[in-house]
This record gives sequence, structure tokens and C-alpha cells, in this order.
Amino acid sequence: MRVVVTGATGNAGTSVVRALASDPAVTYVLGAARRLPGLEIRGVHWAEADVDPGGADLAGLFAGADAVVHLAWKFQPTHDPVETWRTNVLGSVRVFEACARAGVPALVYASSVGAYSPGPADGRPVDESWPTHGWPGAAYTREKAYLERYLDGYQLSHPGMRVVRMRPGFLFKETSASEQRRIFAGPLLPWRLIRPGFVPALPAVTGLRFQALHTDDAAQAYRAAVVRPVRGPFNLVADPVLDTAAVADLLRARTVPLPAAAARAALAAAWRLHLAPAAPGLLDAVLRLPLLDAGRARDELGWVPARTASEAVGAFLQGLRDGAGLDTPPLRGAASGARGR
Repeated sequence: MRVVVTGATGNAGTSVVRALASDPAVTYVLGAARRLPGLEIRGVHWAEADVDPGGADLAGLFAGADAVVHLAWKFQPTHDPVETWRTNVLGSVRVFEACARAGVPALVYASSVGAYSPGPADGRPVDESWPTHGWPGAAYTREKAYLERYLDGYQLSHPGMRVVRMRPGFLFKETSASEQRRIFAGPLLPWRLIRPGFVPALPAVTGLRFQALHTDDAAQAYRAAVVRPVRGPFNLVADPVLDTAAVADLLRARTVPLPAAAARAALAAAWRLHLAPAAPGLLDAVLRLPLLDAGRARDELGWVPARTASEAVGAFLQGLRDGAGLDTPPLRGAASGARGR
């Protein structure tokens, strides 16, 4: 199989291309990104390509591919949602339509837990049939939800194409830490001090809980979705469900209760002052995310995560302490002094 991966130099992309290259059924892996990396992965070839409107036609890049895995996504600038819409929504549509023109048999798209509508009041985990209308107050969730609707019509127009939507929880690995700090926390986070015993307390935001998994485990699910004849959406999460107390345990810190309204007000103030890159609407969305049931991925992809959610967050915290990264523009380590995109 020949596989093209867009957004191949980011957190998910670097793990996905590595997983694909290790599969005997995959004979050629082409990683596409806006800027070429210095990173070398055996069996992976690199190409410079921009999914944004106005970029070169992508159909030529996809010609002859047996599958395209679309991971390219822009989280910032959160103060300019038009720019992220251009890349994330219009750019994704360009990818989808280029796959159709190139006659690609399979499209594997990186959706997200963020595509889902707020979860049920009783907190039960939901399967892939739960509505995907997102949370309207956050650009990220609006964009993910819009693309779910676009793919609904796209599948009807291209019944011969195998379309897979992956809906993972939060993805962490050691070498993504520097990028994720830049995207979500900004320069004010004292990353060298994020170590057990150095952090006295963490604010426990009322109602905050989330599901996570190691990025390398998610990559194995993507690999399986490429090589197996599956269609449709798949939830991807690892146990256990996490909250602030679980993260505090990893840091040997105590927790301090913080009402959600106070947390949002503080984040909103920092965001307006350009001190924090994450918009307050993202916190609103996270507080409303449903818990996911990953039974379908287990049954149809044969997928079982090798690491717990706690281990995934622990790897991220280790990477944060070390300023870890990889030799790609998005993942360049904080310890090198270089900035990502």
C-alpha cells in the first residue's frame, strides 16, 4: 500500500508515519507538511505541501495513493478564527476533494472528541452514534463539527471511497510537550519547574475531567484503519478517566478547588491580554465533552492501547520538564530555544 499523510510533522503525524512505515502491508509512506523537517524516519519520505486555499493542487500529490490520512490542523491564532477556519475547514475540504479527483480508495480523517455535542447529564460514556455538533463557543469544536457535516454529504457523493473518521481524546507523548506548551499555555508556564515535588498545588476546576491516550497508541489505531477494510467513526481513548487530582498525583502536589466560573474569568483575562494562547471558549468546551466508549475500535480495529491515560500524561510531563521535542518545525524542543510555527 502507498499512503500519504498530511500534517505529518506534528504530534499525531510523526507517530502515524512511524507506525505506517513499520507495517509490512504498507510499502510507501509520504509525509506532507508545510515545511520540511530535519527528522529522518526509516521508510518515510517527505514532501512540502500546503493544504490552505491558494496552495498547489493536492490531487497530484495523492495520485497513486491507496490511502490518505489527513491530520493537518492549525490551533493558532486563536484571536483570528478566520485564519484557522481557512486552514482547518477550507483546507480540509481541499484535501477531501483532491482525494476524490485523484481516485484515492480510502480517506482516514482526524476528527476529535471535540466534534461531539455536550455529553449526557448522567455522565455515561457515549459511542460513535452520539451527535457531533460540537460546542458553538469554541473555534476548534465548531471546525471539527462542521467537517463532520461536510463528510456526511461527501460520503453520499463518493460511495466507492472508504471514509474513516478517528475521534480521539487528548493525545500526549513526551516529544509533543514543547509544542503543546506553546499552543495552549504560552511562554508564562515555568516548564522547567513542572516536576514532582516542585509544584505545591494545582487548581482543581469544578467539573473538569478528561480522557487521554498516548499518541503512539493512537497511531496504531490509524495504522489499523488504513490497512483494514473498515469505514465510519472510531472513538479512541485509554483508561482511566482523569481529573486534576490524577495529574496532581503525578506531580506529588495537592489540589485547590477552583470554581469553573473563576477559572474561565482568569483565562479570559489572560487571553485578552495575549498572555495565554488558549481562548476561554475552549475551557467551556472541555467542561462539556462527553466521555467516550472505545469498544468499536477494540472490536473492529483490534486496537488496545498499550499505555494508560495516566502514563500518557506522565510522558507529557516528563517532556515538559526536559523541553523535549523532535526535529520538525511544529515539535522543535523548548530546550533548543527554537519556536514552533
